[in-house]
Amino acid sequence: MELIDKQIAQLDQELADLLRPYQDQVERLAEVPGLGVDSAQQIIAQVGATAATFPSEGDLSSWVGVCPGDDETAGVSRSHRSPKGNRPMRRILNQAANAAVQQKGSIFELLYRRYVPRLGHNPTIGLIAHRLCRLIGKILHQGVRYQERGPTVSWKSKQRRAARMIRELRSLGYRIEAANSQSAVPA
Repeated sequence: MELIDKQIAQLDQELADLLRPYQDQVERLAEVPGLGVDSAQQIIAQVGATAATFPSEGDLSSWVGVCPGDDETAGVSRSHRSPKGNRPMRRILNQAANAAVQQKGSIFELLYRRYVPRLGHNPTIGLIAHRLCRLIGKILHQGVRYQERGPTVSWKSKQRRAARMIRELRSLGYRIEAANSQSAVPA
């Protein structure tokens, strides 16, 4: 076991040395929920530091095989199975999707809770892997950093929506007693 652990550590060090010129890309990918340094290194090894081979995020997700399938003939949908694609990359994305839904407060956790009752676990993980793949393509193509759009943004949007609803109710003649209460009494 010690020999195997030592060999794994040596391989990890070699990989880190080879990817040192792409340290910025590895850091930007590692910021994404569900991805770590190891998976970021594997992704860059698979698609390249800028994913220049793929003109768009959709092309990348199609190559990986995480895009939804669309087999339709004469208006009849026969299958929504994803294409085969690149198995190692799809495995990385599925593992990252499973990890991302476990991270409290991430947008992926919210998406998982929204879709899992309707779709089930595996299709929902596929959906999140597709979103992760498109996000990875955007990060590598445009050089942007990941910004969390989870509960804090959702909380702000809920506050704005509540304020808008209160204004609308007041314009209709309802009297709102307190901002925290959900009851509205007609005037």
